[in-house]
Amino acid sequence: MKGFIFLSALSIGALAFAQSKQDTIKEIEQVRVFKKLPVSKEIINVQKDLDGRNLGQDLPILLKNQTSVMSTSDAGNGVGYTGFRIRGVAGTSINVMMNGIPYNDSESQGTFFVNVPDLTSSASQIVIQRGVGTSTNGATAFGASVNIVSKDPEEKFYVKTDNSYGSFNTYKYSAEVGSGKFWKNRLSVMGRYTKIHSDGYIDRAFSDLNSYNLTALFEEYKTRIRFMAFGGKEKTYQAWNGVDKATYEKDRRFNYSGAIYDASWENIVGYYDNETDNYRQNHYQLLWEQAFNNHWKLETTLHYTKGKGYYENYKQDAKFSKYNLPNLFVDPAEVKRTDFIRKKWLDNDFYGAVSTLYGKFDNVDLNVGVVANQYFGKHFGNVTGVYFPQINEHEYYRNRTLKNEISGFVKALYRIGDFELFGDLQARNVTYDAKIINQGDDEGFDLNKKWTFINPKAGVNYRINGGKLYLSYAIANREPNRDDLQANPDTKNEFLQDWELGLEKQFSSVLSFTANLYYMQYKDQLVLSGVINDVGDFVRQNVDKSYRAGVELGALANLTKDFRMNANLTLSKNIIQEVNATKDDSVVVIKDADTSFSPSVIANLGLSYDLSKAFTVGLINQYVGKQYLDNTQNENFRLKDYFLTDFNAKYSFELPRTSVDLNLLVNNLFNQKYINNGFVYGDTPYYYAQAGLNFMFGISVKFR
Repeated sequence: MKGFIFLSALSIGALAFAQSKQDTIKEIEQVRVFKKLPVSKEIINVQKDLDGRNLGQDLPILLKNQTSVMSTSDAGNGVGYTGFRIRGVAGTSINVMMNGIPYNDSESQGTFFVNVPDLTSSASQIVIQRGVGTSTNGATAFGASVNIVSKDPEEKFYVKTDNSYGSFNTYKYSAEVGSGKFWKNRLSVMGRYTKIHSDGYIDRAFSDLNSYNLTALFEEYKTRIRFMAFGGKEKTYQAWNGVDKATYEKDRRFNYSGAIYDASWENIVGYYDNETDNYRQNHYQLLWEQAFNNHWKLETTLHYTKGKGYYENYKQDAKFSKYNLPNLFVDPAEVKRTDFIRKKWLDNDFYGAVSTLYGKFDNVDLNVGVVANQYFGKHFGNVTGVYFPQINEHEYYRNRTLKNEISGFVKALYRIGDFELFGDLQARNVTYDAKIINQGDDEGFDLNKKWTFINPKAGVNYRINGGKLYLSYAIANREPNRDDLQANPDTKNEFLQDWELGLEKQFSSVLSFTANLYYMQYKDQLVLSGVINDVGDFVRQNVDKSYRAGVELGALANLTKDFRMNANLTLSKNIIQEVNATKDDSVVVIKDADTSFSPSVIANLGLSYDLSKAFTVGLINQYVGKQYLDNTQNENFRLKDYFLTDFNAKYSFELPRTSVDLNLLVNNLFNQKYINNGFVYGDTPYYYAQAGLNFMFGISVKFR
């Protein structure tokens, strides 16, 4: 059966994901403009396309079946720390925005969705553009841009609750209330609170997550003002160490985190029960949209994000000298090593303004945007003695960083007959200043860097019956992140040229088709080397010459009135043309090698059938080809290909002034034992095992 499903995906030419139903959400200006551009893209209607699966798993997992997307989970079941790659590019090179506001951490450039659990429940649309695409706010995209658009309060009063339970003691409780329109039909307010817990598939990899969202909307004539406060608090038991190959073959759920060993360091005698990551993040956004007339509209957003938290480790038999402990605590001649509880803190603030002016005329659409953001981050660490109570929260290092960005862009789309000519010019000025205040544990560095980037883009649409052909070319530059610069202050910025050639075609109400060819030529691309450093962070290195090239195909077919199919297929080559790599203190020249974490085949096939007006069932299938953990082509560091099938069912019914939805999601229906992420430490591969057969059941009740 599995083979038949996969062959079916290939036989239809399988390709880019398309929407299963007509989008009825009020379209914001960013999305309206984006739809016209000559770039490869997907626009996901969250309520129609993701609601049936939004039962507690994080957003990267919910997006795993989109074109060229591959998702992973540290805990193995999609709750807690999760991530995704698009076209083989890691999350640090995917520009994620929330309502056009940069979400990537300014220093690490990572996207930590665990800090905003149940984000999907407050979203209306998710816009994905693959490749460089068009200019966006925040760091330049080197794999894709993802913009998460928040939903507006509804026009009528309602109360809604979403509850789910499933494998590994995973549950979600969510309550939401909307006021409807009041104050002369100008104001509406909504609020949501969610609690999610999971024990995790990996041993002890629990997650305790809380999130909230408060939105107020004011609308009058040509003015629209939204205020949003949202965020979350997370506590997760660490599962980011993975498991070595030998241990994996004995116990794929094993977790090294928190292990306490005997005196010989040969046997584990227990586990520290608070080997956890703890973080709180709060976002505040004020969005003002002002239409001046039929031609001009201005959107301005003020934003502030506050994040603070730490991760905690049990450090066994550690050196006193490592933690800058003064002699008054103990006599260093008598005691040189002991056990500590270590906390590494991050306390950061991110704030700024984004403003875009939209002009719309008979033959021209014009956009002008400016961005000014500042990030201030404080890094510090504390230790507490396990056997020496006089050592209590001793601060042993502190450093800080300041990162500023001022950027702007001008875009124009000019129509001539059946042609639409597109031009886009972005300028970014970025400064990064890092300073050590208290040196300890090799944390932090002193560095002052400045980058100025000019990123031009151009393209053309040719309108055809029921669709369009498009061609685009873009140049992008991107600065290194904190870990890159700490490992090597001379790390180069990345340079990318991206060519895209595509087709969007609606053949009839029954069938639509998309196709996209891409060629991404890199200079000094920063790729994961497959190794991690001493604190578990993945290490990247500049690659002299490399490219990513492929074809992305997508189709949507209404096979009958009740039977629907959507599919996508990505075939790609991701090649490092030449790089000088260091291995065991010697230089190894690598040529024409597959780039790490970049499978050459990703395919998805979704089938859904309406058993009745109220009852729908579906199958979602994914195939991911083999991939390597590093760039050496060593077969010991290769992850096998895998094929997954998920089943979902939804039953809806109405009661007086009440609607009820029952949802069932069965993941990995055929109980495949697979790995989709890992790293290399020395000569040993480490894996992040993913869960076998597991399920979630949910009930959603909405009172009106």
